[in-house]
Amino acid sequence: MKRILINATHEEELRVAMIDGQRLFDLDIAVPSREQKKGNIYKGKITRVEPSLEAVFVDYGSERQGFLPLKDISKSYFKPRKGGDDESNGRINVQDVLSVGQELVVQVEKEERGNKGAALTTMVSLAGRYLVLMPNSPRAGGISRRIEGDERAELQEALRSLEVPEGMGMIVRTAGVGKQAEELQWDLEYLVQLWTAIDKATTERAAPFLVYQESNIIIRALRDYLRKDIGEILVDSPEVYQTGYDFMRMVMPHELSKFKLYQDKVPLFTRYQIESQIETAFRHEVRLPSGGALVIDPTEALISIDVNSARANKGGDIEETAFNTNLEAAEEIARQLRLRDLGGLVVIDFIDMGPSRHQREVENRLRDHLKVDRARVQVGRISRFGLLEMSRQRIRPSLGDAHEEVCPRCSGLGHVRGVESLGLAVLRLVEEEASRDGMSQLVVQLPVPVATFMLNEKRVQLEAIERRHGVKLLLIPNPHMDTPHYDIERVKDGSEKNEVSHHLMDRPEPEVPDALKARPVVEQAAVTGVSPAAPAPIMTSQPVAAVATVATTVAEVKKPSLLSRLLNVLTGKEAEPEPEPEVVEVQKVAPVEENKPQREQNKRPRNRNNRRQPRHRDEEKKGEVQAQSQPEQKPESNGSKEDDEQSQSRNNNSRRSRRGGRRRRPRQDNETDKQIPDDKGNKLPPVKKEVDGNALPAETKPMPDGNVIEVAAVIEVDGNKPAPNKPVRKQSTAPRRRTAPKTPVAKAIEANDAGNVAKPEVSGDNGEAKPKPAPRKRAPRKVKPKEDASEK
Repeated sequence: MKRILINATHEEELRVAMIDGQRLFDLDIAVPSREQKKGNIYKGKITRVEPSLEAVFVDYGSERQGFLPLKDISKSYFKPRKGGDDESNGRINVQDVLSVGQELVVQVEKEERGNKGAALTTMVSLAGRYLVLMPNSPRAGGISRRIEGDERAELQEALRSLEVPEGMGMIVRTAGVGKQAEELQWDLEYLVQLWTAIDKATTERAAPFLVYQESNIIIRALRDYLRKDIGEILVDSPEVYQTGYDFMRMVMPHELSKFKLYQDKVPLFTRYQIESQIETAFRHEVRLPSGGALVIDPTEALISIDVNSARANKGGDIEETAFNTNLEAAEEIARQLRLRDLGGLVVIDFIDMGPSRHQREVENRLRDHLKVDRARVQVGRISRFGLLEMSRQRIRPSLGDAHEEVCPRCSGLGHVRGVESLGLAVLRLVEEEASRDGMSQLVVQLPVPVATFMLNEKRVQLEAIERRHGVKLLLIPNPHMDTPHYDIERVKDGSEKNEVSHHLMDRPEPEVPDALKARPVVEQAAVTGVSPAAPAPIMTSQPVAAVATVATTVAEVKKPSLLSRLLNVLTGKEAEPEPEPEVVEVQKVAPVEENKPQREQNKRPRNRNNRRQPRHRDEEKKGEVQAQSQPEQKPESNGSKEDDEQSQSRNNNSRRSRRGGRRRRPRQDNETDKQIPDDKGNKLPPVKKEVDGNALPAETKPMPDGNVIEVAAVIEVDGNKPAPNKPVRKQSTAPRRRTAPKTPVAKAIEANDAGNVAKPEVSGDNGEAKPKPAPRKRAPRKVKPKEDASEK
């Protein structure tokens, strides 16, 4: 089950984790001391117009000015243009439509990053639970690109019933899937109410100031991450729980049962074993299950990810090992991009693979796992150098930018210069500075290892520099300094320092504890605490009928009882007319088809030869003698003996000969055409005599061709006609095939001749006919015999 875990036990850091079972798939960490500005709305003032960049710089109250390109400025802020510009070509010069000192309402689109200021826009967008309102973009709007198929068609139908104010646009978010028009209309009305308050506040004060602040991390997590597949939301802080409870009660009351307060002694993240997974998001190297590794290096231009096989041994050969490692890497890369929130250009160096189909599978695996990402992602293909390029939208500052500091020693490079290399570099700089005119003294402060190297191994070179240039060198080992840092101070003639050397050592300033530092004053927004005019509607889904219903149903009408009707007859009172039943239209539901067993049609496969299975002559004669010597007795209807005979007959008939043919049904005699009384009144087919193992009709009338015979009656059983009678085959010296033992049908007919009644059971699997209700008699007809399969 998917859960949202909110950890707020420490006021310095608030963490929101999304897990599936015990696997972390999304993470958001907020630091109250670092204010997030993305999504905030300010009233700013233009400070500079840059025609070369087609943009302006805006002072919105931050230390750095924001960058506002011309394409992101609404035309409502443009001044009327004169006819001297390129109006015919449609080009707009920024200096003609905007001026310094002009006030604008802007929204932060991208956070400040490095030396770059924030990116601004005047196309304001307000995010709600189901919709995103764009009050000054009437042409924009629609449905999220992630929604497809029938869900998109349903939302388009619901949008037609919404009352959108003129001049505004909106976009339906993925959370709006399956919502009814009433819920969407409620969210739209709340966003319009919020924009009205913002628009009113912008006219009350002069720029720059904060107009509206984006919701905090708790509200944002509940609004953006709560979906249908989230089964539980756990919070370990009562204060944060109350904040989220109030928001959900007002905005999404139907989801309030999922919101719970965690009160166990075991820490929340430790309970679900995700602390170690969070730490992997801060590491430079990430291990894969097969033994491979990912090396992630964020740089100023792009993010490079290198896939290494390392100790991977999952595969039979080198190609299979590379393929399996790349598949694992594709899944983990998609996960790490979400956890670290890395944005911009990403270049992945996969392990070289030979077959192109392996490359396509790795690309598809990466795309499949990126579908759940909230950010917009564009994925390329693996090039001939084994590199894959992709880009990802930067939703918020990355985990490294927000929670990591630049190393004071290496300045973020990750490596420092060696002692000997730094000592030689300082020696060359000292000689260069000493050669300048008017230089009398050089004070060089070095890390202790570098100073030790120069004072011992390079003492002769230092003395030679002093004699050659007439400059005094003063080397001071500074324990507060680490490589690659050093300091060279130049002293000109007449200003030499006479202090002792250890007094000239630079000492770092003492750090002020965080508890004593003055916290920055947080600016309060002009618009706060805008609540919806009415709570969100609670929509209940109607149950779907599980059984088939008729098109119209008649409502039950209460009829008068028998006693009241008798009293009316005795007293002579006329009976009240019965009200007409009310007809209620009910939607038809297709009946559920039951899987009924299909009756066998006694059809033999086309490719079989209908060969009889051979039997031994002695066994055949023995069976005939036993059948003739058996005394006539009335068969039992439910006896076990008859069941044994029928099962034995089925077993014999179900066997196959060496040629794969099925045993044919024994031919029956046409002399007997009597109806045997039984519970169904069925007529059983007559028994036919056997001559040399072949079934013959009772009365044969050879025609001139010697093949046509006349049958007394043709009886259909289960809708199938019995096989036509065939002429007598001539005697041959070849071994003859024997017929099967007599079936229960034949035995029942023999018993019928003796005056007994039998109730045979027939199976459609072995070719025997199951009796049906009494069929109609047909006149004799001529039947052309089929060519015997054994003679082909």
